[in-house]
Amino acid sequence: MRLTIFWERMAEHFGAGYADSFARDHVMTELGGLTVHQALEAGWETKDVWRAVCSAMDVPASLR
Repeated sequence: MRLTIFWERMAEHFGAGYADSFARDHVMTELGGLTVHQALEAGWETKDVWRAVCSAMDVPASLR
């Protein structure tokens, strides 16, 4: 998954204003105790980060 698609999906689910805030502030056990930004900076694949977000936040199947 391209990074641009990842951020589009984040904005679709969380809203444009909240997506970045969530990604910076929400520490996720599914990401090994990292935030979304930290996981991406650490080299996690965007599809794996998106799957973790979907799992943790119950993203509807239509947005996955």
